[in-house]
Amino acid sequence: MSTDSTPRVLSIQSHVVHGYVGNKSAVFPLQVLGFEVDAINTVQFSTHTGYKHIKGTILKNEEMAELIEGLALNEVDYYTHFLTGYSRSPDSLKQIASIITKLKQKNPNLIYVCDPVMGDNGKMYVPDEVLPVYRDILVPLADILTPNQFEAEQITGLTMNDLDGALKIIDALHNKGVKTVVLSSTDLGDEQNMIGIASNKDSCYKIVIPKFGATFTGTGDLFAALFMAWSHKTNKNLKLTLEKTIATLQYIVKDTFDKARAVQATGKVSPALIELRLVQNKTTIEDPKIIIEATKMKG
Repeated sequence: MSTDSTPRVLSIQSHVVHGYVGNKSAVFPLQVLGFEVDAINTVQFSTHTGYKHIKGTILKNEEMAELIEGLALNEVDYYTHFLTGYSRSPDSLKQIASIITKLKQKNPNLIYVCDPVMGDNGKMYVPDEVLPVYRDILVPLADILTPNQFEAEQITGLTMNDLDGALKIIDALHNKGVKTVVLSSTDLGDEQNMIGIASNKDSCYKIVIPKFGATFTGTGDLFAALFMAWSHKTNKNLKLTLEKTIATLQYIVKDTFDKARAVQATGKVSPALIELRLVQNKTTIEDPKIIIEATKMKG
């Protein structure tokens, strides 16, 4: 067991050589916010899949098992947090479930943050076989769950047409055993804004998230990492955690978009121009200024 009070996270996500998604989107912000991060990369790709050409390799299940075994043999497998993101393999997700079980034996207070990356805007971008593994195995193990609207609907089998529908979905996820449910984005706003919602059974807050005229990759991975970090740093203050997370994301996305538009004034922005500007916004990650406040929905 570690005697150091520094929070330690094992993050199992994708990795890209260039740009910011998966672990590349999560590790730096977590380190800046004071976390020790051990990262296992489920894939190593040249870039994210929004680019024309994708090259790289996928971590085999036996290779992941070997890495975990090495950590255990060296007795460095004590973590306060565990974070998972994108995975295309049902078998890999089942393996992750067994890893959680082992880590919770070492630290019963381990907080598992699950970002159930499956799809968006009405369509899946992982195999359909992934859904039941999330729904029946991983979600019940999660302490914090950060789906978008589409993913939350898929996991619960319910639809979200209004805020009441959102609350029903959140309750269904709580009933699966999840302590904190965060809908990272929903279509319940208007043309200018999305709505984010966070609930921990006792209380529930919503927050307005302004939209920008581009599709950003890696924002969901960044959201999950930031929410985990601020939940720890604020001693699970749900309202403040949501506000700090959105403040950071909004500043980084706006800065990225503005810089991209300075180079390419019109048309669809090329993927290379809207890679999230994380390094340039280190001070914002450390101390985000809250501009948009969350409002209480219940509790």
